[in-house]
Amino acid sequence: MSSIRVLPLNLSTTQKIVVAVSVTAGVALVGILANVLGRRKAMKLGQRRARRGPSGRRTRNSIRSPNNDMISLAGSKASARSMSPGGSVHAMSDRLSLASGSLGAGVLNAQLTPQQLGVMGMEALETVIGYWEDALAQHSSSATLSLMSPEDSEFCKEIHNLLDVAYALQEQSELLFLDERSVLFREEEIQREVASLHGSRVNGSHRGSDPGLDSGESFASALDQIADLREFEDFLEALPEMEKYPLYQSAVKHLEEQPVPYRSIRTEMVNCSSDAEYLAKLHCLRLAFQYLSKDDTKMKWIEDCGRQVLTDLLCLADKDPKDFLVAYESMVEYLHDENNWEEIERELELRNVKAMTFYDICLDFIVLDAFRDLDAPPSSVLAVVQNRFLTNGFKETALATAVWSVLKAKRRFLKFPNGFMSHFYAVSEHTSPIFAWGFFGPNEYLSEVCHYFRDQMVDFLKDLYNFQKVRYTTVEDLASDIFTLMKQRVDNIGVKFSQ
Repeated sequence: MSSIRVLPLNLSTTQKIVVAVSVTAGVALVGILANVLGRRKAMKLGQRRARRGPSGRRTRNSIRSPNNDMISLAGSKASARSMSPGGSVHAMSDRLSLASGSLGAGVLNAQLTPQQLGVMGMEALETVIGYWEDALAQHSSSATLSLMSPEDSEFCKEIHNLLDVAYALQEQSELLFLDERSVLFREEEIQREVASLHGSRVNGSHRGSDPGLDSGESFASALDQIADLREFEDFLEALPEMEKYPLYQSAVKHLEEQPVPYRSIRTEMVNCSSDAEYLAKLHCLRLAFQYLSKDDTKMKWIEDCGRQVLTDLLCLADKDPKDFLVAYESMVEYLHDENNWEEIERELELRNVKAMTFYDICLDFIVLDAFRDLDAPPSSVLAVVQNRFLTNGFKETALATAVWSVLKAKRRFLKFPNGFMSHFYAVSEHTSPIFAWGFFGPNEYLSEVCHYFRDQMVDFLKDLYNFQKVRYTTVEDLASDIFTLMKQRVDNIGVKFSQ
């Protein structure tokens, strides 16, 4: 069979070189085009997978467990995926399994726990977000951005805003139903601690002998039993001291009969030995602050001290306190109007404030949450403050603008536009930039003053939970000691500001 000649057989040396170079360049060009097209296709598929989960919805429901395992929701189940190189899967604790366990058809007919209901709500929210994302993607793909009408652009913008709110709801629901610090995961532990705290004296009378022990048990078991008894005896040594504090003892009994509501467990921060001790003391402190609130003279002193301390701080930062004083007086006037109290209570309930006391609102909700936010500033704030190429004046202005933008956004989503939080944000617009600049800025003196102020407030809270600092004997004694500690801390801050 004759072959078809594509190229002539007799070529000169120059022709051979030209043909070789042409063929090589053509093959390389084809290879480059194929590689580029393949990468673009892979990137599109990768982006699609990153944005959506296997079910076509955005997957955001994940938390990190105490041992750095990642907990993710999938089909109403919580699975723990280890972060080890092998990617092995480990089972989580029983309480996380209960919180986000599989909900079969039989379970739906039974009474569901708050954890299970919360997980079901999170799954429903994830489904809703998936539909909204699909709606945005389909509407955006119907026309390019250059051909979109103003109405279409506004529609896309509104969907983006709606999705941002939904994502924020997802993060908040994770804290409520999946985070290990949630109240839903601590109830059993607290109940055990209360039972141990309340019944330890009764159990102590029977610790000398155990009918369950016999001579047939091993020597190792006997050693374990002796170690447990020693720990128990160490605990009993502190029990006679508890008899000096009848108010605290009544709080322990109250805690055994019914739970004490709380926003957050701060056992370690205030140096309590257990969550049960923290909650019992919290109950006592609420009673004492309620007693203090009945004394108009002392409440007026607290009000004036707050105004004076913050005014002095603004002056130290070379800021005019006039606008702050106007906002502060507006908030005080709003709080003094009894017609607003019911609305304030409803508004703060949405913020998970459990009791309408000075402690719960001002100390636990406002002060401690503010200090917590300062401990973990946004990366954008740190990027501005730590930029060596920006002047200090520009950094301070940029930081203040960022704080104002955050507060403005928060005020826009308030359910009560003229309520307590609105007045609080109005005051924060003048004080928050000062604290942010003091904690993160280069002004050493302002930084020293701000850190001293925080230390005084945190130490004051620790003193409130210290048997050696306050008397947990009666409500009146405890309230008196609290007010004395207040005056000491205010005097300390005043001395520091005057230096």
